[in-house]
Amino acid sequence: MPGEGKSDMERIGLFSEMEYVTIGDKYVTHYMRPFNEAASKNKQMLPGGTKMLSALQAGYFEPQFVRVFEGEAYSNPVQLRRRYRLAESKKNMGKAFLPSNGVKLPCGVGTYYGTIGGPYPFFSAQLKGKTAYAPPGKNLYTNPGKKGTGYGYPNLTIGKQYPHSSEVYEIGKMNAKKVHEDHLRLVKGGPFKLNLYPREYFDINPYLDDKPLAPAKKPTPEKPVAHPFKPSSPAKKAGGMKAGTFDSYPSHSAEPYVVKYSKPITTNKEGRIFHPPPGSKSRPSTSIMALNVTRSLNVMNYKTTHLIY
Repeated sequence: MPGEGKSDMERIGLFSEMEYVTIGDKYVTHYMRPFNEAASKNKQMLPGGTKMLSALQAGYFEPQFVRVFEGEAYSNPVQLRRRYRLAESKKNMGKAFLPSNGVKLPCGVGTYYGTIGGPYPFFSAQLKGKTAYAPPGKNLYTNPGKKGTGYGYPNLTIGKQYPHSSEVYEIGKMNAKKVHEDHLRLVKGGPFKLNLYPREYFDINPYLDDKPLAPAKKPTPEKPVAHPFKPSSPAKKAGGMKAGTFDSYPSHSAEPYVVKYSKPITTNKEGRIFHPPPGSKSRPSTSIMALNVTRSLNVMNYKTTHLIY
């Protein structure tokens, strides 16, 4: 427990605060600082330099050339290829195929020497025989077009003029009326009507009900309203005294000032007052604004960052 001030437990919730190792150290700037400072101090590893690939053993890690297989049998690749060809030739059923004659070479342009089918008559350059020229027949001769628009001018079409035929006015309506009268004459009796005709699932009038209405309810009798209670005199306001109370102000009794303790004070053997240990304390934490500033402004971009005021 320190002699002055609060203890570490009360301040930050730890038994003892950690020491700060950077107090009193000199500031070392990061500007123009070498990337690997230890490479320029003390002795460094000095390799022997690069070696060129040659037929000597100097360019390899091993002092002697190490073979992949030690004591393997010698094999002649030429002899192996010959044995493979002999084994494949034994699989042939007969002798090798030889053409009857050699390849024939053409002796000039337009010759068919050396071909299988010979010349084709379709590609011959000879001219075909022509038939005698027969001139075409004469064109069709017609009369010149007749003048007129066709409306109100007869005999202007290619064929004959259509003859006029008379037609009774509203002949369709008259025929329909005659057919309807014949139908009514053949009908016997009136139309058939069924009492149990189908109805819709929902009625057109949703408030329609076949049941009789219930009898009307009797109105409830109204109760007479009682008049509110009114005191004989209005209420009195308390103006620093007991004027508006039922009882009078009580008499004052003198009482000496004495501090009363409900429970005795708990002390230890040495006579000191017992203080319970404080609860858990929260550690100091960095604010969200400081974290964002640290993330946006760091060692890599502090030279190029522009501050906004």
